[in-house]
Amino acid sequence: MKKVNAFLILGFSLLSSVALAQETNPVEPIHLDGPRVGFTYVAPGELADKLKKDLDVEPLITQFGWQFETNYFATPNGTAGLIEGVILIGGLEQNVFLPSANLLIGIRSKDGLEFGFGPNVSLGGAAFVFAAGFTIRNGALNFPINFAVVPSKDGFRTSLLVGFNAQTRR
Repeated sequence: MKKVNAFLILGFSLLSSVALAQETNPVEPIHLDGPRVGFTYVAPGELADKLKKDLDVEPLITQFGWQFETNYFATPNGTAGLIEGVILIGGLEQNVFLPSANLLIGIRSKDGLEFGFGPNVSLGGAAFVFAAGFTIRNGALNFPINFAVVPSKDGFRTSLLVGFNAQTRR
């Protein structure tokens, strides 16, 4: 739990220092929604043991889902504030349905580097998710690549997700 608290303090410090150091401009929200695919590795521990015993699930799980993303502020240098919802279904390759939902608050640099954190809810329980990644831009299309970590009392999960999106306004 002390590690989670340290991650939270570090995350809030990074977000607030970047946000406070920049002049922010109100922007019309930009939506970058799109599909996500990837995999999750459940590290050895209580959660991995429970998944194996109860559902006969191996520790490497495929993920399929959708990310809802909104940029809610921007700075003159291109840094943007983000809020993201990521809904995933894991384990289909093992004939199981393992849903999860994540809500992240984050920040993205002009160059596409990003960091975010927030709550994660899955069959394994509730925990915090910490994510980092980058977005490759190619014309109107964006290709996000994200690495996420979910530490919890029952185990440790890491995920790698990729996807694509195009900017839309609602």
